Amino acid sequence: MESQRILMRCDQCSMSLPGGCTVRGVCGKDPDLNSLQEALIYGIKGTAAYYYHAYELGYKDDEIGFFLSEALYSTLTNVNFDKERFVQLILENGRIHLKAMELLDRAYVETFGKPQVVKVPTGTDEGHGILVTGHSYKALHELLKTVRDMGLESEIRVYTHSEMTPAHSYPVLKSFKPLYGNWGGSWVNQRKEFSEFPGVILGTTNCVQQPLPSYADRIYTVGIAGLEGVPHIGRDADYEKLVKHALQTPKMQRRDSGYIVTGYHHTNVAPLLDKVVNLIHEGKIRHVFVIGGCDSPNPKMSYYDKLTEIVPKDCIILTAACGKHRYNRRDYGDIEGIPRFMDFGQCNNVYSIIVIAAELAKKLGKDLNQLPISIVLSWMEQKAVGILYTLLYLGIRGIYLGPKLPEFLTPNVLNMIAKRFDLRPISGDPEKDLREMLSKGSSLSSDSPLNT
Repeated sequence: MESQRILMRCDQCSMSLPGGCTVRGVCGKDPDLNSLQEALIYGIKGTAAYYYHAYELGYKDDEIGFFLSEALYSTLTNVNFDKERFVQLILENGRIHLKAMELLDRAYVETFGKPQVVKVPTGTDEGHGILVTGHSYKALHELLKTVRDMGLESEIRVYTHSEMTPAHSYPVLKSFKPLYGNWGGSWVNQRKEFSEFPGVILGTTNCVQQPLPSYADRIYTVGIAGLEGVPHIGRDADYEKLVKHALQTPKMQRRDSGYIVTGYHHTNVAPLLDKVVNLIHEGKIRHVFVIGGCDSPNPKMSYYDKLTEIVPKDCIILTAACGKHRYNRRDYGDIEGIPRFMDFGQCNNVYSIIVIAAELAKKLGKDLNQLPISIVLSWMEQKAVGILYTLLYLGIRGIYLGPKLPEFLTPNVLNMIAKRFDLRPISGDPEKDLREMLSKGSSLSSDSPLNT
């Protein structure tokens, strides 16, 4: 009888079928197809993260939601075996990811105000401390309101960590007295930095790690984040519990330790572009580098630290995401009033850099790929994958990527993508790559062939 037949699991699609799989060679057998499906899923995850943050602030877009459903549906078993169509879905993911970043940018600006360039203290102020990490400005806003409503604005000091650092540039958030400064760098070092922080810690999104015993009894999560054995904030009263917990921790003393600059945004950089164009034509700005992305424990990440250090004085660096914490405390100076180093904020603020690059190309009457701009990305997680797909969708070629190339791509798929989009792995030698990048377009000065 059929009911007595042994169910055997297919090693490709994980379905349990009587007698085992009968469609071998058709169902998921092609590793390149599987690779493209996985590549799409990573991009979907990144787009979903940005859309989530916009949605929780009340900003919605049916096209984004529909694409997420369509793209995820396309990865189901026995739905789509067309590899080229998956490439097109990945590029469409790039378009939708751009739209999600634009929506999130609008949500942040309309909710918290237009970002302003600020100097964020890296020391401490007197008072009980709360450290907030992750990406959710909504969670930070709720915490700050709770501290205010409890009448503890003089007792509590709130510090940002990693991707939360740019919160200081938004006027609504900055208006809260308890929001003081930044503690530590990227998520890579959080266990050491959280152990050294004497107060309470709040994890708001991804990039939070299972805690060490040294601070496991004073960390909370909220929203999408979760840690085993750690209390999760699910309602307003839980914020009050966190704040009361902070009052039980040792008071921190005032200690000056310099500052970092953040808050560059397309709304405050666009007015500078006419001057930038003039400086380019005069040969005073030779090249623009976009150096950013995720931090990683990979030793090869030192490449980005070294590269930013040796970028010539007549060049500008634009950055975003947490990798910048390796090199954002240097004083890079300026070129006739134009800062040589501009931190645009979180990973999603790559949107601002795209807007600025597009406007610069328009003012110069050039295609993006004709500009003396080089893009060098570090990546590790899914939002960075979505950003990469956006850049590919925009037709940007010659992107340098590291510290290593995506392992979810088979050699065939990797070679195809690298060839089609001129995607380049970093060499490991920043001086060699710098010489190569500086040769691109050389300059748009009055003597440049591109200016004729």
